[in-house]
Amino acid sequence: MTTGMDEESFQAFIEHLQRYVRERLIPAEKEIDTLNRVPDAILAEMREMGLFGLTIPEAFGGADMNVSQYVETIRVLSYASPAYRSILAMNTGMVCSALRYHGTDAQRAFWLPKLAAGVISSFGLSEPGSGSDSAALQTRAVRDSDGYILNGTKRYITNAPFADVALIMARTSKANLPKNKHVSAFLVSMTLAGITVGQPDKKMGQTGSQIADIVMEDVRVPADSLLGEAEGIGFLVAMQALDIGRLSIAAAATGYARRALDTALRYATERKAFGETIANFQLVQAMLADSEAEIYAAECMIADACRRADAGQKILKEAATTKMFASEMCGRVTDRCVQIHGGAGYLAEYQAERFYRDSRVFRIYEGTTQIMHLVIAKQMLREFDV
Repeated sequence: MTTGMDEESFQAFIEHLQRYVRERLIPAEKEIDTLNRVPDAILAEMREMGLFGLTIPEAFGGADMNVSQYVETIRVLSYASPAYRSILAMNTGMVCSALRYHGTDAQRAFWLPKLAAGVISSFGLSEPGSGSDSAALQTRAVRDSDGYILNGTKRYITNAPFADVALIMARTSKANLPKNKHVSAFLVSMTLAGITVGQPDKKMGQTGSQIADIVMEDVRVPADSLLGEAEGIGFLVAMQALDIGRLSIAAAATGYARRALDTALRYATERKAFGETIANFQLVQAMLADSEAEIYAAECMIADACRRADAGQKILKEAATTKMFASEMCGRVTDRCVQIHGGAGYLAEYQAERFYRDSRVFRIYEGTTQIMHLVIAKQMLREFDV
């Protein structure tokens, strides 16, 4: 738990970020569509602004934001293309959390300053036959005299084509141990011999946010690549980071939903039919009002969950509930945005169809809606038994 930045400094930062999003990041979205990546000049600016080190302690060059501040920053940033959040989210989320709370002093001292400065990271859990089911994980890490040898394939790995380092989850036991202690975490430089990154996958949306396979064939890593002091904490590392990761996705979905609603509102006040703007039609107004209400509800859920996290409370259920609601909400809002645009909403010339495609994955990664149902219900039942 951290107290975060002082409020005056944080508000000044947010105001600057809001201007930067509207004046720099949104105009560059067409370039992202062309390059299928965030332009190097903007990456340099994002590094200079400290966006890669939002959650990293000040002692290692970061901003040391608390949960509320970090998630609010993600919400503001996510008014623009999802590619911007995607490129820095592994640094500020999974990898930073793993190092901060489970890494050795040496690992923190080596990696956290690099991450804060903008070294790009990936998180390797999913595999061709293993996503939500960690017991099916097949990547192996076999101990040898001076380290480990890794073999396996990771799939759908965000930032893999750009990454300098990856936090790789691998089996250190052939057997499925209680509490998933057969899974360990390794900090793996992507320049090591035996690592191959596949071609970026072609996706439905979120152009510029690239995912690809990471294939490891007899990759030899030193013993100190093992995160922490002992084997068997990989699954714990992943699960502890997921709560804040899910709030980050909720914030991203909510920020993007606001962008879609603002675009729909602007179109509705400009487009005329039957001699008047379509904003005057009550059924269009209903779609606008429903969207506003749902975005507000998501914002309130995010604020409450973040407040609880900053108070040191466990937020497994709250994070899952917020992620589920916000991601589903974003899908409904972007669908209404298309509908308000009518036929124009189906054309690539307008932004509505891109919002619709981009928003779909929010309901899948960091835990599908269906997995969120299970997480929420199981926690409800545990609490009821108490």
